[in-house]
Amino acid sequence: MINRLTLANLAHRPVRTALSILAIAVEVTMILTLVGVSNGTLHESARRARGSGADILVRPPGSSILSSLSSSPMSDKLPDVFSKEPHVVLATGTIIQPLELFDSITGLDMEQFSRMSGGFHFLEGGLPVQDTDMIVDEPYAREKHLHVGDTLTLISHQWHITGIYEPGKLARICVKLAALQNFTGNPHHLSQIYLRLDDPSKAQSVVDTLRAKYPGYPIFTMEYFTSMLSVNSLGLLRNFTYVVIGIAMIVGFIVVFMAMYTAVLERTREIGILKAVGSSSALILGMLMRETLLLAVFGTIAGILLTYLTQWLMLHFAPGGLYQETVYGWWPITAGIAIVGSLIGAVVPGIKAVRQDATEALSYE
Repeated sequence: MINRLTLANLAHRPVRTALSILAIAVEVTMILTLVGVSNGTLHESARRARGSGADILVRPPGSSILSSLSSSPMSDKLPDVFSKEPHVVLATGTIIQPLELFDSITGLDMEQFSRMSGGFHFLEGGLPVQDTDMIVDEPYAREKHLHVGDTLTLISHQWHITGIYEPGKLARICVKLAALQNFTGNPHHLSQIYLRLDDPSKAQSVVDTLRAKYPGYPIFTMEYFTSMLSVNSLGLLRNFTYVVIGIAMIVGFIVVFMAMYTAVLERTREIGILKAVGSSSALILGMLMRETLLLAVFGTIAGILLTYLTQWLMLHFAPGGLYQETVYGWWPITAGIAIVGSLIGAVVPGIKAVRQDATEALSYE
């Protein structure tokens, strides 16, 4: 009986019910989208790093493991030096030129990189031949509507697209190493160096040896480097995520509070009648809480479904380098946040409802 009455009350005011569900859905979508983009972008970066085929990463002196590289302070003679170290079978360096937002151009020794990574898997075209040739991965080509034979202007130079390859190979945009060194005014310099070992299980012991021999150079196993590409390892991103979650909770709380407060005012006479026929305060409060719980559940379901829309929008319209993944572990967390926040928002209107005097409520217009 109470459940039927609760559903009838929600159906009797469809606009308010729909707006309340939509507001809670937006709260859920905000949280899940932010978490999905944060995790997706970092995981995609880790996947590309693993796609290099390297076991060890060497970064410039003074840089941290996750700092961006906007300069090229290492000599391009260093890969030959590292290649002579025990267990190192291949060493190759790259130069990185940052672009807008998360994108960058990476200069590669194409032959060395192909030996290390197993080579690019081209969907169209092939490797660069001229210094002004460029290859890009399929998501970047789709975003920029590029095909083999097109030209693209970056860092004040025109590049000729010679190949489009499957994603996951270190970088989204690649050119010849020497060409990017010259175009950026960094001849014979590198941004970072990748090492491949004869036995990947010895990566940590080799890192310890190299750190002792080359003090000042941040040297990491690739496994450790990719493990650091997570939200929990980036304090600023983690704090930003918590701030947005807090804002979403406040928005949801306010919307539910206003919806339930309005519902109590609209149903003053109805509550008076329930009290007059002997309904207890607990019954009336329970009915309001059930309504709120249903709103939160429907809003959560709608919010989860909306994240698939944001994924589609992210895939087709978001700036390059942003990826949204579905983080299933956050579904129950977000549902809990939405439900608890909604129930808290209904407490004050609920108390107002049960404290109403039956006589005054029946005379309310």
